[in-house]
Amino acid sequence: MMDVLKGKKILLGLTGSIAVYKSAVLTRLLVKAGAEVKVIMTEGAKTFVCPLTFSTLSKNPVYTEFVSSEGAVWQSHVELGLWADALLIAPATANTIAKMSNGLCDNMLTAVYLSAKCPVILAPAMDRDMWLHPSTLNNLEKLKSYGNHIIPVGEGELASGLVGAGRLAEPEEIVAYLEQFFFKQDKPELSEFFEGKNVLITAGPTQESLDPVRFISNHSSGRMGIALAEEASRRGASVSLVLGPSQLRPKDASVELVAVKSAEDMYNAVDERFDKADITIMAAAVADFTPLTTANKKIKKSGKGNMSIELKRTKDILKSMGAKKRADQLLAGFALETNDEVANAKRKLESKNLDFIVLNSMREKGAGFQHHTNKITILDKHNNLKTFELKSKYDVAKDIWNYAAELS
Repeated sequence: MMDVLKGKKILLGLTGSIAVYKSAVLTRLLVKAGAEVKVIMTEGAKTFVCPLTFSTLSKNPVYTEFVSSEGAVWQSHVELGLWADALLIAPATANTIAKMSNGLCDNMLTAVYLSAKCPVILAPAMDRDMWLHPSTLNNLEKLKSYGNHIIPVGEGELASGLVGAGRLAEPEEIVAYLEQFFFKQDKPELSEFFEGKNVLITAGPTQESLDPVRFISNHSSGRMGIALAEEASRRGASVSLVLGPSQLRPKDASVELVAVKSAEDMYNAVDERFDKADITIMAAAVADFTPLTTANKKIKKSGKGNMSIELKRTKDILKSMGAKKRADQLLAGFALETNDEVANAKRKLESKNLDFIVLNSMREKGAGFQHHTNKITILDKHNNLKTFELKSKYDVAKDIWNYAAELS
């Protein structure tokens, strides 16, 4: 997870939608990301969820009325609007959207909205027909014309039983949206590099089948490549992730996930997308060899002798893409080494026509496969070399993307 939300003050508005149950998870994720969260609930929201839930999760009082329940304290909507770095309304019902677009002010939330000086972000939630109604669409356009930001709705089964658009975005999607929003706001020079870019990432292992039940593979989890994909997406890029067999998946729904199995599958997926990619980073641990033949039935033991498996080379994806790379494309790879690390990485950098290469050493504690951390050295085509400290793979992803932006 990026630390871009750390210390951010998020005013979370909850309205009367069945989807408000998701906002409990959203609150927890925001607090976990380091944000300070204060919650405002409408009367409609309180019919679905209890304010105590959100005061417990946010560790702050929940605001529901202009005057406190004891009747002794005025809850200033102006102060709340000035306090926040962003007003996030999730879920935003058709009713609240209509009030906001027309300046109606009959509850605490709409009063805060009208006096807020911070960015306002809405995550709508409603039934399909309500979402598609011309008045709702018109109200949303008005809100956007006022400078408000709208998180796209999801599609699927709705509370009414209908299937279609109108679902509240998932909590992880909303957090990812906020991270990207604040990243662009706080670091425009880095965000600008990714704006409009198509990024292609490979991650995970490949599996080379011996028979229907056995295969050759490695210990790669895909975690590093997934972190790279999510970080690029947060920075504003359009991302395709070609992922080998892995139990992990990107949490960012805007990342295009292309699931593959073998080295041949990964080659075809990469080759199909490479020409449109502005930046390609190949973090996958692709098998160098695959069985010459694959049995169509399970191989049985026969006698007491040993068994030999004849292998053939797989296509070198990185070298193939390096050979066709255009001058306006950036291509990087990974090198996991056990000895002569820098020399081996430099040879790979040059032989495969890379712009830079990320070196891991198996001799470094906490680096390599199956770890949540990594320790890298980056070598580039200009003979620069930079070594980083041991960090979480999400922080390593930030270092790699910062280096890529500076190199370009």
